[in-house]
Amino acid sequence: MDQFHDIRPYNDDEVAEVLNNLVDTPDFINTIIGFRFAKWPAFLKAPLAFAVKFALKRQIANISNVHEFQMRVASYMERMIKTTTTNVEYRGIEKLEKGVGYLFLSNHRDIAMDPAFVNYGLYLAGLDTVRIAIGDNLLRRPFVSDLMRLNKSFIVKRSANGIREMMAAFGQLSAYISSSLMTDQANIWIAQKEGRAKDGLDQTDPAIIKMFYMSQKKEKVPFTDAMANLKIVPVSISYEYDPCAFDKARELHQKSTTGNYEKAEFEDIDSIKNGIVGQKGKVVVTFGDVIKDGFDTPEEFVAEVDRQIITNYAIQSTNEAALALQQGLPTTDSAFASYLERCPDNLKETVLAMYANPLKQQQTYLNK
Repeated sequence: MDQFHDIRPYNDDEVAEVLNNLVDTPDFINTIIGFRFAKWPAFLKAPLAFAVKFALKRQIANISNVHEFQMRVASYMERMIKTTTTNVEYRGIEKLEKGVGYLFLSNHRDIAMDPAFVNYGLYLAGLDTVRIAIGDNLLRRPFVSDLMRLNKSFIVKRSANGIREMMAAFGQLSAYISSSLMTDQANIWIAQKEGRAKDGLDQTDPAIIKMFYMSQKKEKVPFTDAMANLKIVPVSISYEYDPCAFDKARELHQKSTTGNYEKAEFEDIDSIKNGIVGQKGKVVVTFGDVIKDGFDTPEEFVAEVDRQIITNYAIQSTNEAALALQQGLPTTDSAFASYLERCPDNLKETVLAMYANPLKQQQTYLNK
């Protein structure tokens, strides 16, 4: 029996059927039309649907496994990098070894692009792509779940109700991650805490580390040995420009002024789309060092993850400009000044804090 069947990525022998079902899913086809042909007149929707479906059937005809699907995704990734970034730089990737399963524990800025940039760097370096942790809150539309699981995503059941159900979900997730790393020698990507760090402050949730330990704890493996077994590598992802910055600022501002923020039904899907197509400027992905033994508690381990993520974070010109403006100093970054002019006045302080915080956080660590 497949104990991970409801959360794991799709296997090679499931790919063809899932792809064929996707092409026959009206919601999927209509979403593509809305994304690619939003300004076209409504009366063309039916012929567009026929054309999109026909084109997709041709594209999936030669895809029979996950690798072939990801190679198709890689071509779109290359096009996206050319059109939405000025440069993508990878640091520390030369330290990684082929055939080793690493757990990449990453700061989190963008729902789709964070693991996508990590994946692309591994692909360029000739290393295996990652199995991606994704919350079930993003999977309200079935076709999104199918697409994610085709791309080696596995599901984190955030919507579990009650202590018993939640503990069962965490136990299953912990066992899946340990099995992926230690048995399959597969790479894993997971964010350091639930949700994006919308304020620009990176901090690991100790509950993540405790979840990692659950499955090995059952086997009486000491904490320090269990963590060493997982080969955890902190990853710092830095964007010169965040395509979703103004939307994040709107949420933070509303929470600070009213105490509450209600997401629209498909707001996360819009964030995924905006993160993909929006301008990012320079992107830097830094792989830290594998955390070995010597940390006896989750709290000690969290402190080391945070230290690496924060000190390895690549400071961008936008971070420096934002901090200068916060301090009432002039900035020579005319591009960032023009960018701020497009920001609603009531959100500017929030946006400045979002960009300044990574630099302030790093300075605090380096000055300890």
